[in-house]
Amino acid sequence: MSEKKSYPWIVVGLLWFVALLNYLDRQMLSTMKPAMMLDIPELAKAENFGLLMAVFLWIYALMSPVSGIIADRINRKKMIVCSLFIWSGVTMTMGYATTFNQIYVLRAIMGFSEAFYIPAALSLIADYHQENTRSFAIGIHTTGIYLGQALGGFGTTISNKFSWQFTFHSVGLIGIIYSFLLIFIIKEKKTYTFDASQKLTIGMELKQMFRGLSILFGNISFWVLLFYFSAPSLPGWAAKNWLPTLFSEKLHLDMSIAGPIATVSIAMSSFVGVLLGGFVSDRWVIRNLKGRIYTSTIGLALTIPALFLLGKCESIEAIIAGGMLFGLGFGIFDTNNMPILCQFVSPRYRATGYGIMNFVGISAGAVITEFLGKAADKGGMEQIFILLLFVVLIAIVLQLVSLHPKTINMTEEKQQS
Repeated sequence: MSEKKSYPWIVVGLLWFVALLNYLDRQMLSTMKPAMMLDIPELAKAENFGLLMAVFLWIYALMSPVSGIIADRINRKKMIVCSLFIWSGVTMTMGYATTFNQIYVLRAIMGFSEAFYIPAALSLIADYHQENTRSFAIGIHTTGIYLGQALGGFGTTISNKFSWQFTFHSVGLIGIIYSFLLIFIIKEKKTYTFDASQKLTIGMELKQMFRGLSILFGNISFWVLLFYFSAPSLPGWAAKNWLPTLFSEKLHLDMSIAGPIATVSIAMSSFVGVLLGGFVSDRWVIRNLKGRIYTSTIGLALTIPALFLLGKCESIEAIIAGGMLFGLGFGIFDTNNMPILCQFVSPRYRATGYGIMNFVGISAGAVITEFLGKAADKGGMEQIFILLLFVVLIAIVLQLVSLHPKTINMTEEKQQS
């Protein structure tokens, strides 16, 4: 199978389902809160729920640079399989939890294990897809993320019909089975090689690691990308973790209805956004090296009116429109982050670079998630969504002014010249 010309797209398809499970497993908790509160009363307090969301994000963020560094040095297939197996086992175990502390610990372990997936998966896809298919391939993979997010919105619906324990058990089991299937059908592909004559030692590994970090942080464009990636993460994670609550409170809907409306409106429009953003970006960059940057900027600009609608409007039509516009714009932005990074960083350090970007972006998400938990208890969540649009505006201006790529696909030779 790996010899077929279509295999690069088969890899995208295989990882697509992993991405779906990645977000489905983490998203279910946010919409199953009402059902779980009956057995775990501490979840009734918004601040406690915010702590659950935040511990996942903080550990996920801290481990992302580590996972990126490791992915650039070892077999990424093994990382992906192990990551999927562990977080699926955690998901299954959450169905047996009976206390807030147990959920808290399991949520922390999930953040640790899931952190090892995205840098490895995106750098693997980037190696399989060169130049004019890269954004679209990553876009297809990202649709799995948004579909998983959408399906997570039905957690309450399923738990009402069966139980929240059954939901965690069944989804976790599916992931464990799929991790064993991946062992046999996915292959590694490195577009660079290590010097086989050199004996690998801890000292050599540390030397290579610090060399990679110095190359990344010595590049001013990478610093710009860090801010550009992290600024939209504030509204992005706020929407993923707290929009069901915002919909429920502003529209006076039960969470079993508000959860699916909120997650589906954003996730499905994001589904369209990543495909549209990938398709346009791959064609625009051939004519103009800043094509991916322009495409990403257009997407991010769409989130500004979306945040205004979510923060200021009270009608169901306006709020759903805000959610859909946010999802469309964020999807166009999201699918181009790794392809833009590939224009400034060679394959040897891309997983490391994306891991660091993840750390900065998700740390911002952890801060806003915990902050919104406290704001929700005080009834001030809408104002926070409005303030976030100014952060997005600054990121757009900085990206347009500061980033000037010289190639579609950076190589080691070009980076050293």
